[in-house]
Amino acid sequence: MQPNPTHPRISIVVLTYNRAGELLANLERLLALPENPPVILADNGSTDGTVALVSARFPSIRVVECHSNLGAAGRNLALACVDTEYVAFCDDDTWWAPGSLELAVQLLDAWPRVGVLNARVVVGPDDTTDPTCVLMRASPLGSVGLPGPSLIGYMAGACVFRTALFREIGGYEPRLFIGGEEALVSLDVLASGYAIVYCDQMTLHHHPSPARDSALRRRMLARNAAWVAWLRLPWSEALATTLRALGVFTREGTLARDGIELLAGLAWAAPRRQVVPQPILAMRARVRAAERNPGAHAATTVGKFDAPG
Repeated sequence: MQPNPTHPRISIVVLTYNRAGELLANLERLLALPENPPVILADNGSTDGTVALVSARFPSIRVVECHSNLGAAGRNLALACVDTEYVAFCDDDTWWAPGSLELAVQLLDAWPRVGVLNARVVVGPDDTTDPTCVLMRASPLGSVGLPGPSLIGYMAGACVFRTALFREIGGYEPRLFIGGEEALVSLDVLASGYAIVYCDQMTLHHHPSPARDSALRRRMLARNAAWVAWLRLPWSEALATTLRALGVFTREGTLARDGIELLAGLAWAAPRRQVVPQPILAMRARVRAAERNPGAHAATTVGKFDAPG
């Protein structure tokens, strides 16, 4: 693909919430990319003047106002404005390196079986490779017939999707909000017959924002893992993840509040339960076997990468 400002092949969706200072610098970097992709900002009801600041400084950026904090599902609203074949996602504390989106288009054009590409994430001023990407690079699933290692998950703020596939899957489940929201989408992508692939040559820069609540994220990761298991995984995993989540809530001192919310959510999840096909469960089993081997790497991603919410 050659950069074409008239007929771009790929857009960027940026998710933000109350990080205007970081966001403005990163939007400037995105607008300077040689691929010249359209940039669409999903604002999750920020109260720090984000919308006005972006509209005044970057009139070419389309701002989608969610009016409230929808978490990861804010990306779904932005997708309604995407009219390119492919879409790259990032957050307000990340930005794509020049050439990475051009490579993504080339790979997705050449490998129609690939539905999602996960970039290498480099963290901080030293550009240290994110530990999750180190694991992805060494995925036990291999790369036969694919342009890179096969994965069972991806990082929501560091990926490129086929736009039609994202819409077909339905995007992010609003109930999951933020924290492992990729897990459900990943299972549905794989169940649709597409592959998720790690690409070490695509680069996304991440300068983590100090504005985050780690304890809340731990609890949401645990809750969402249980809900996703009830939605897509065998009964044994659904029960095990539910017990693990209750253990997390107990340690955090929030068992009454979070436990009730988790159990109430099962009434929503149970009617929507659709266990993924056996080959996908076998892929997950291979990854888990690698995790149990202290000398092995695995391709899991949930909980490793912070998105704004």
